[in-house]
Amino acid sequence: MTATVIDGKAFAAKLRDQIASQVERMKDQHGITPGLAVILVGEDPASEVYVSHKHKATVEVGMASFAHKLPADTSEADLFALIDRLNEDPKVHGILCQFPVPGHLDERRTVARIAPEKDVDGLSVTNAGLLSTGGDALVSCTPLGCLMLLRDQLGDLTGMNAVVVGRSNLFGKPMAQLLLRDDCTVTMAHSRTQNLSEVCRGADILVAAVGRAQMVKGDWVKPGATVIDVGITRVAHPDKPGKTRLVGDVDFDGAAAVAGAITPVPGGVGPMTIACLLANTVTACCRARGLPEPEGLTA
Repeated sequence: MTATVIDGKAFAAKLRDQIASQVERMKDQHGITPGLAVILVGEDPASEVYVSHKHKATVEVGMASFAHKLPADTSEADLFALIDRLNEDPKVHGILCQFPVPGHLDERRTVARIAPEKDVDGLSVTNAGLLSTGGDALVSCTPLGCLMLLRDQLGDLTGMNAVVVGRSNLFGKPMAQLLLRDDCTVTMAHSRTQNLSEVCRGADILVAAVGRAQMVKGDWVKPGATVIDVGITRVAHPDKPGKTRLVGDVDFDGAAAVAGAITPVPGGVGPMTIACLLANTVTACCRARGLPEPEGLTA
């Protein structure tokens, strides 16, 4: 292996320390505690784990955590009534509804109900529009985390050829917009792109987010490129019958032999998501109270 392994876990730890220091200053100087409200509807085991991790991380940096667990048969009216109360609550600066929600609830309508200035997941039409037009958006957490890792690894991204494989509203589209804002030349590709491997080989920055285990092979990677692997899939372990392991969208061993730097799975992009959720909540609090936004927490 020749590539530098980008340690997202270590970077996220430093980011959380920075956030904790900022929160302490806000408390001491302004008497303000940023608050994050997380809504969980139903009893999806994976969602319960994610919400637990978010609560723990929020408390550890000194922020206020407001957890709302609702039964699976909660009506849209009752869910929206809770969101409306949180929109009006001055102690709550960020609101997140954990997805997926039960089938009778609509995720788009749920996101639209959250006040854009408290939409710390960055999923609303308003924040997507602000991002695409150069405004002060709250940016979706995983793309924001990827951008931070790229800046830390490469410094100035100006003029680099970036390929984003994946076109989702949650990641692919905001990732492309962030790279454009940093003056990259951006190509958006996807599973139906013709000659996808050739397109990828032209990238100085290759970001894979398609949800297909190890789809991006080593010979798709330009020598010296920086590879950001956003995918995470559980597959059968090749050496341990009956066991599984987590892999990304990139064939790590093959790509690491060619790339200049690469994120592992796990331990790469994943830890950045919750750290950036906390960063967005601090940013939202500063904007709500007219305070200067801390450096290094936004795009």
